[in-house]
Amino acid sequence: MSETVDLAIIGAGPAGLAAATVASGLGLSVVLLDEQPAPGGQIYRNIESFNAEALEEYLGEDYTKGRTIAEEFRASDAKYRPNATVWRVDQDGSIAWTDGSTAQILKAGRVIAATGALERPVPIPGWTLPGVMGAGAAQIMLKSAVMVPDGPTIIAGNGPLLYLVANQLYSAGAEIAAILETTRFRDYVSAAPYAFSAMRANEYLSKGAKLIQNLKKKGLKVQSAISNLAAHGNGRLQKITYTAHSLEQEVEAKALLLHQGVVPNVQITRQVGADHEWYEPQRYWRPKTDLWGTTSIETLAIAGDGAGIFGAEAAVLSGKLAALETAYRAGIIDELQRNVQAKPLFREQQRIGSIRPLLDRLYHPSPDILTPANDTLVCRCEEVTAGDIRKCVQEGATGPNQLKAYTRCGMGPCQGRMCGLSVTEVIADARGKTAEEIGYSRLRPPITLPAPTVAPRVRDCRPPRTGAPRAGPCSCPLSPQTWSA
Repeated sequence: MSETVDLAIIGAGPAGLAAATVASGLGLSVVLLDEQPAPGGQIYRNIESFNAEALEEYLGEDYTKGRTIAEEFRASDAKYRPNATVWRVDQDGSIAWTDGSTAQILKAGRVIAATGALERPVPIPGWTLPGVMGAGAAQIMLKSAVMVPDGPTIIAGNGPLLYLVANQLYSAGAEIAAILETTRFRDYVSAAPYAFSAMRANEYLSKGAKLIQNLKKKGLKVQSAISNLAAHGNGRLQKITYTAHSLEQEVEAKALLLHQGVVPNVQITRQVGADHEWYEPQRYWRPKTDLWGTTSIETLAIAGDGAGIFGAEAAVLSGKLAALETAYRAGIIDELQRNVQAKPLFREQQRIGSIRPLLDRLYHPSPDILTPANDTLVCRCEEVTAGDIRKCVQEGATGPNQLKAYTRCGMGPCQGRMCGLSVTEVIADARGKTAEEIGYSRLRPPITLPAPTVAPRVRDCRPPRTGAPRAGPCSCPLSPQTWSA
């Protein structure tokens, strides 16, 4: 089956929904392809469900902003294709995708990729143990299934999401044993010169301060400047060890949630052959784009965190800008109309972006996870350690693509999507070169995303801390439940 439209959008997060709504309103024929069964993306996951309102109790008022975005999209003329797996994008605007049963071709005059970001992998000793997972993955479980970890839970890493997830899980009944952050005093010193300009986006600073204050009010332990984090256990997580102020620490835990920020999802832009650049402050690759999100491939634009990490509200703005540019290129509106409508969007985009230099310096990736110890697994699929990679470099491997011939690293089920950045960093360190000089794995179709390796298991039902105690187990989907890997 094949279909022809003016605009195809991939991803139904805030950027994709906003782009579809604006483009459709301007008269373009629009199809939105979404891997999930309902719109919202990660940030607004499950926003249309019957329990979304109840989830606000745990997720906060920002979560419900997604309901308006989803409603506006539903009211538009844009066609929605949920449960769609995109496995190839071509430079002429052709998209090969499947709905699970039928392979289809969508031919678009222009494509907007709004695939968002991926949680950065955090390779530490023991990170493959059952009970260890990303903080973002734990947030997905809360949003999609109203589930929280079972037993003492450690949240470790850095970045605003660390505090947000800690607050959300605690409100939903999780037992947060400690919050361990890698941020050091010198990071605050480095970030200080950017504090004044960040005041333009003061609401974000206030939000972050409130999250940290809430944690302290709840009596949760927050330990800064930690290093040498490691997970230990026989068959599953039992304890973690770390260094704080030159002292070795040990804490029992049943769940360890790791987070070192998020990085742009560049799978489509890499596969289609768009130009990329290395973003040194956060050490990730991002596609080169103009102000409207257009890449080096004229038929392809990027909207949202796929072009750089700025958050949900900025993603909405970039989606609208990409839609306006698409309408202009299609001859629907002229340059003046485009610019007039875009002016307030650019102004707001710049205001929100003013906080980014501060965050970049305050919450940069920890050196421990960029260049892990030799015995730490980097490629989980093929069980390749950092030491294996360094040995291959000594034997002549020059980059990620050459490494595949030595170790099959990046050739497993995730096709390098989990380990790609770590592989680049380890090779760069071993060769004494920059990550930009080393480059990234060559990606080919099909475009797929890694599936969860461990299915959580429901143990019991625990009432929220703000609710009345329940007598016995409860199967109500609105009740936070616990899981154990």
